[in-house]
Amino acid sequence: MTAVALAVTDGMLHFELALACEVFGADMTGVADPWYRLSVCGPSAVRVGRFRLEPDHGLDRLPHADTVIVPGWADVDQDPPAELIDAVRAAHEAGARVASLCTGAFVLAAAGLLDGRRATTHWAHTRQLAERYPRVTVDPDVLYVDDDSVLTSAGKAAAMDLCLHLVRLDHGASIANTLARRLVVPPHRDGGQAQFVTTPVPAPDNHPLAGLLPWVIARLDHPLTVEDLARQARMSSRNLGRHFRAVTGTTPLQWLLAQRIRHAQELLEITDDTIDSIATATGMGTATTLRRHFSRTVGVPPDTYRRTFRSRTRPRPDNDGQHRQREP
Repeated sequence: MTAVALAVTDGMLHFELALACEVFGADMTGVADPWYRLSVCGPSAVRVGRFRLEPDHGLDRLPHADTVIVPGWADVDQDPPAELIDAVRAAHEAGARVASLCTGAFVLAAAGLLDGRRATTHWAHTRQLAERYPRVTVDPDVLYVDDDSVLTSAGKAAAMDLCLHLVRLDHGASIANTLARRLVVPPHRDGGQAQFVTTPVPAPDNHPLAGLLPWVIARLDHPLTVEDLARQARMSSRNLGRHFRAVTGTTPLQWLLAQRIRHAQELLEITDDTIDSIATATGMGTATTLRRHFSRTVGVPPDTYRRTFRSRTRPRPDNDGQHRQREP
């Protein structure tokens, strides 16, 4: 069982802390056994927003965790407490994976964990992070950054994206999507997507691509092109590209490839289909093409991915008895 510790002290943002508790403290009995063992670590009672929180353990417990999550730090104009910085640094030196949510990146930077690494934080504070810690390569235009054992996210919703990314790394795409459905959040947004788009995030059925995205998801086994998508949406390819960037933060082809890879991950996890069959089912055409794109995107070949997650508990079907594996 993976031990996850939330590192808290006075001045943490309660939204990011609660979000991490919802993900890593969820009851996934029968879906993913074992799940995470979650604990909150901090110095005695702490103030989180308007609430008083009693930690389970002191900060000296952090080095015993497999993953340490640092929620948002409220006052980025002030240095985080030395005891928090030291504990986070000690955890990483002990081999823990360390992730920050939103402005928690300032804690990781103060601990020296971001030196020489790419990192991000809430877009309103990226310049301040870069100026205060010049050895950090701050990327203001992404949702989250996974730099080996150190991960950082942008604000609010992007913190959820990073938490689900961690679940996906540990338990696979199918279980991560099952959890996302329970939390009623999008199952996956790539870390490289923009932090904000040119229009507000639309309601599920209230944007120009509302009819197109489900149509594409249902036809991933087809060799779709941008022209096919534009024709279905009844707009020019150029106009389609603008709408895709505004709604999804990426291009039509990049979005389409991400859906194909995601579907391939789930098929590798929950079926015995051959790589050739999965290549056909995901519209990749050949096993060679699937392996090339899969390895570049996921970081390991399909066969290795399947072996990694084969022993994991398969997700329960949804209420209609079917595994609804793909969502736009």
